[in-house]
Amino acid sequence: MSPMNSGLPTRVKMVEVGPRDGLQNEKQPISVDTRIGLVNRLSQAGLPVIEAGSFVSPKWVPQMAASEEVLAGIERRAGVTYSALTPNLKGYERAVEARADEVAVFGAASEAFTQKNINCSIAESLERFAPLLERAAADGIPVRGYVSCVLGCPYEGEIAPEKVAEVSAALLDMGCYEISLGDTIGVGTPERAKRMIEKVASRVPMEKLAVHFHDTYGQALANLYAALQMGVAVVDSAVAGLGGCPYARGASGNVASEDVLYLLQGLGIETGVDLDKLVAAGNFISAELGRESNSRVARAISPA
Repeated sequence: MSPMNSGLPTRVKMVEVGPRDGLQNEKQPISVDTRIGLVNRLSQAGLPVIEAGSFVSPKWVPQMAASEEVLAGIERRAGVTYSALTPNLKGYERAVEARADEVAVFGAASEAFTQKNINCSIAESLERFAPLLERAAADGIPVRGYVSCVLGCPYEGEIAPEKVAEVSAALLDMGCYEISLGDTIGVGTPERAKRMIEKVASRVPMEKLAVHFHDTYGQALANLYAALQMGVAVVDSAVAGLGGCPYARGASGNVASEDVLYLLQGLGIETGVDLDKLVAAGNFISAELGRESNSRVARAISPA
């Protein structure tokens, strides 16, 4: 470990969520070809995990319709994990048939958010995942668990770190190999992020934790650095800062993958990801969406 990197992970796994979490809230239609083009550019940039789609009802998330076609059309690169969000057993079966390498389930640390989102309690939402996790274990398919609203909820306000730890531990016990802690509305600050991670790490091993910060208040990179200092070595991000939470006023999207990579490179942390190719992927999808990239790094180094 180099002196500049003292106490920080030597390598970080970047999990790219742009093709799913990033695009699912877009108002304009996005073609299958564009989604395939984005995934291929991201894999060429060296990202080890790419969330390629979501097997939810197209009635609820129209942008994620035809995820089967996306997974069928991509150029699969050796060493890249192509994952998909699956809310239930039916979604899981569709994802496996489409050759997703791993799947993800989605919980929340907020009772109010869970009730408004899926009309049940946190406990009931976790019970719904049990058959999916049992099947995945039998099939040998890894399952990742998301916990949303870990630092705040649009309905409840601040969330107790103990509640985040409780939900995270439940997902781990059910069979999730990794737990991604999501600041869904982007209200967290570094000290609060540290306190939350510390509490969760008392129930879930640090090496099984990932962080997923939104940049609504401009705190995502600061929170991310705080998480690295705690020992977290898995980071979710979205190319070009795509995404946002439909329930958070002014939510500006996920932290941009390009900005995360620039930070990690500056800290001497290895990722295996090529910054120029990542910027090109972000510029491709931004052009397709008809707007400038939300990545500060991309805007700084792209030709005018």
